[in-house]
Amino acid sequence: MSGSPGASERLFAQARALMPGGVSSPVRAFGHVGGTPRYIARGDGAYLWDEDGRKYLDFCLAWGPLILGHANPQVVEAVTKAAKDGLAFGAPHRLEVTLAELILSAYQPFERIRFVVSGTEAVMTAMRLARAHTGRPLILKFSGCYHGHADAMLVKAGSGVATLGLADSEGVTPTVAKDTLVAPLGDVGALEELFRVHGARLAAAFIEPLPANNGLLVQERRYLQALRAITQKHGALLVFDEVISGFRLGFHGYGLTVDVRPDLVTLGKIIGGGLPVGAVAGRAELLDRLAPAGRVYQAGTMSGNPVALAAGVACLEQLKTGEPYRRIAKAGEAMDAAFVGKQNLAFQLVRVGSVFWPYFDRSAPVPTRAEAISEDAIKGFRSRYQGWLEQGLYLPPSAYEVGFLSSAHEPAHVQQLVEALAGA
Repeated sequence: MSGSPGASERLFAQARALMPGGVSSPVRAFGHVGGTPRYIARGDGAYLWDEDGRKYLDFCLAWGPLILGHANPQVVEAVTKAAKDGLAFGAPHRLEVTLAELILSAYQPFERIRFVVSGTEAVMTAMRLARAHTGRPLILKFSGCYHGHADAMLVKAGSGVATLGLADSEGVTPTVAKDTLVAPLGDVGALEELFRVHGARLAAAFIEPLPANNGLLVQERRYLQALRAITQKHGALLVFDEVISGFRLGFHGYGLTVDVRPDLVTLGKIIGGGLPVGAVAGRAELLDRLAPAGRVYQAGTMSGNPVALAAGVACLEQLKTGEPYRRIAKAGEAMDAAFVGKQNLAFQLVRVGSVFWPYFDRSAPVPTRAEAISEDAIKGFRSRYQGWLEQGLYLPPSAYEVGFLSSAHEPAHVQQLVEALAGA
């Protein structure tokens, strides 16, 4: 093998001279796992090819949107047709109505939806709506949940069980951070104490009902139900951030899975079919506060972009048939079967439907709080990552990120993944 750098190395060197860290989003820089990020040339089904022509079985799937796999033919066809009709209008179009009907049919009894461009923007809009509806200033989030990079959500916990937040990023002012409370996941007592002290000033509680941005921190149904009861008691809204979990386990929201009805949901990823689409949905009395129906302002040149919404419609129309979920279920069953008879594994696998997380520490139960993730687990993932790449497997390049199954994954693909994770 020659000592000359490959295409990914050359491109990354160029990018670092042009872009902060050489990337458009931090985790892509491979800082967590070392080595050079792979520059991807194309994707098809369950596979990626990098600029050097190397092929990878992909379990990152663009961080979740590609539930149908890469370059799904129906999605590509819909995008191609829409692009030929025009890339942007800055005006209403019929695909807005079609996608709105599809999403709201899955999130009954919600009556309204506003399309934006990203999950972050959806969360920003939901915060503004909650404050306008309640007339209260404070927002509650939970340690280990991620809600995009809006200033008010880039906040970490201070000292104590549930406290006013501290800025977790430079550029977030103390004035903004003080309006965000942070509580630990899974602790009903902490919730009750927080609402006892701050409940009269709390506009909303934001939570990933299936926390999947800092490990896969599965919460008990009774905890989410307790959160629903406490927010209702104190007149605060409950917002489910379903940017990852929306349409992930079936043609519905995660609230159906845990028998909890939030007041608002924020959506992204899957509803765009691989293109940038975000949304906030809820009851008419809440959403109709948005301009032009109400006095809560939100606008965007690319909101409801026709090409992006065409991708979302093509994706959701396939999901609504149920067939992609049946294929994913078979892949999940194959994943479970692949572990039968395996002894002395270095990791524990957490899986909820098509979302999975290998946790490389067997000394304690899998954590349900971010604070409990061990350094051994992080080191275990990091030490193995380059080996997986060499075996032709592409997983999210961070021990804190989850992997995904798609309808393009076959049982044999999952068997290959399990063998690699097991070190066979």
